[in-house]
Amino acid sequence: MKRAYAPAEADDGVRILIDRLWPRGVSKARAALDDWIKDLAPSNALRTWFAHDPARWAEFQRRYRAELRDQPEALDRLRALAGEQVVTLVYGARDEQHNDAVVLRAVLLGER
Repeated sequence: MKRAYAPAEADDGVRILIDRLWPRGVSKARAALDDWIKDLAPSNALRTWFAHDPARWAEFQRRYRAELRDQPEALDRLRALAGEQVVTLVYGARDEQHNDAVVLRAVLLGER
């Protein structure tokens, strides 16, 4: 996992943006993305409700995991890619502990 504002590095492997919105102020060249999988991002309603409020973190995780269950093809595609090479989940949030990439990573790894 890496913030979209951090510089891309050679050991990032395949860089995939997993947010619904493009990170503000980041050019396509600077982002150095290989893919953008919007289908795996939280819905606009969930993203707006959460508003990166740590007090809503537990409920955000529950709701986002429920949304991810409706995207099995996109999850399988990402899992298959990660099984073949290094994948970096790129996200725009400032909070590195309470964001969609943290939840998505846990889901991909089969963590509860």
